Amino acid sequence: MRMLWMALAIAASCAMSAAAPVTVEQGQLEGTIEDGLSVYRGIPFAAPPVGDLRWRAPAPATKWSGVRKADQFGPQCVQGGFGPPDPKAGPMSEDCLYLNVWSPAKTAKDKVPVLVWIYGGGFNGGATSIPGYSGEVLAKKGVVLVSIAYRVGTLGFLAHPELSAETRNHVSGNYGLLDMIAALKWIKANIAAFGGDPYKVTIFGESAGGIAVSMLSASPLAKSLFEGAISESGGSFGPPRAAGGPGENMRLLAMAEKDGLTFQKNAGANSLADLRKIPAEKLVSATRGLAWPIIDGYVIPTDQVTLYDEKRFNDTPILVGYNSDEGLSFSHFATPADYTASVKARYGKFADKLLEVYPAGASGHPKSARDISRDAAFGWHTWTWAKKQSSLGKSKAYLYYFDQHPDYTANSPQAGYGAWHGRDVPYVFGHLEDLKGETPSASDRVTSDAMVTYWTNFAKYGTPNSPGVPEWPAFSEDHQQAMILKGTPYPGPIDNMAGLKILDAYFTWRRSPEGVAASAAEDAKPAAAPK
Repeated sequence: MRMLWMALAIAASCAMSAAAPVTVEQGQLEGTIEDGLSVYRGIPFAAPPVGDLRWRAPAPATKWSGVRKADQFGPQCVQGGFGPPDPKAGPMSEDCLYLNVWSPAKTAKDKVPVLVWIYGGGFNGGATSIPGYSGEVLAKKGVVLVSIAYRVGTLGFLAHPELSAETRNHVSGNYGLLDMIAALKWIKANIAAFGGDPYKVTIFGESAGGIAVSMLSASPLAKSLFEGAISESGGSFGPPRAAGGPGENMRLLAMAEKDGLTFQKNAGANSLADLRKIPAEKLVSATRGLAWPIIDGYVIPTDQVTLYDEKRFNDTPILVGYNSDEGLSFSHFATPADYTASVKARYGKFADKLLEVYPAGASGHPKSARDISRDAAFGWHTWTWAKKQSSLGKSKAYLYYFDQHPDYTANSPQAGYGAWHGRDVPYVFGHLEDLKGETPSASDRVTSDAMVTYWTNFAKYGTPNSPGVPEWPAFSEDHQQAMILKGTPYPGPIDNMAGLKILDAYFTWRRSPEGVAASAAEDAKPAAAPK
């Protein structure tokens, strides 16, 4: 038995040992060697946003002397508005602006392409330390994998008149996005020390992370910071509204500042100075609703459709897509009548046409009805993004439709389920052990292997294609196909194109003078009293 323990200890020592120190702008870092990769965790890319730096753009990280250990994740950012924080992600703190690196490079001269992960969580949660985001599988496919943290919730997205008055640009509210931009600038300046190529950086994210990728693709502050963009269940092409539904939940700065004053009152503070003195955890408990990025005229200059139509976007190749049953996670109605009433309330004169292509069904809430939620929040945005990139930019767009899921029997409670929101993430990271309650099938492994290859190919070449995987056709207005990610991937038609076209007419109307007036009237109505 003693010999067995000694053997295990030796194996563990071989699997994880100290990596040679690397030098970045702030000083020297010592990471670990894990299964042939150099891994560095908990690297500060900005100063801790605490005290007077709360609700300010990230300041540069301070320098240190000696060699700093980089073998532990930094704390997850303070959160609590989007479900409970992940207990596996470690402690929470306002001091949370750290990134992590998995590198296959053998020398600093290797110039390996870089993939930068932006986590999801509704802009109100998430962490780089979640085990499913561990980057070793992707890194072993020939990329430097970097995961970055950003402030979430009220601490990441509070707009307030006093905050706007503090800044030269007279804006506030998008601190989480500014964190991402600061991390990308740090990567551009320092990733070569880890063997990465600072001129071949691809950003990728899922859900709020994918939406953030969309926003960064149109932000002038992110220009030249990346050369490719991957969005999983993301996109932000809806018009701004004070109180819109999913897919049209962007607000203007003036709207958000009013909400900031309401938040101040809820927190029991009389001023911004008072708010900065309140412990972060108490601020989270005072939050009502979800925080979100805003159109501030600076980080996000205006409506993203306008930015693309005016060719004011960062023209890079994009790989974008969504899951077949996103609505399973967000669309819940007790009866067909409830669903029908909801569609009519939100979509007005477009409701009847939408109900024809997204029917309620005879009972329950079938996938045909859930899909309107999928497409309003994800499908239409992804399709619109691919159309605009392919027609207005010089770089190519690649669209996918993820449909890998268990085949449930007809008498199962899950009968009719497709691939729900977030199901794609374990496949992309190659961590199929994260499929809860499932034993990965051969088909799951085929799908995951293909996605890992496509994603890393895209980082390397600007296209997902290479020998050994099925050819993925570029999207165009004339050839509107998606790569169906289910078992062995194959190109196919876009699901429910009829519904996407009606939603396109709806969102276009919302931008018209008539639609803007209707939105203002609808959003001004008091919320219905609970029954």
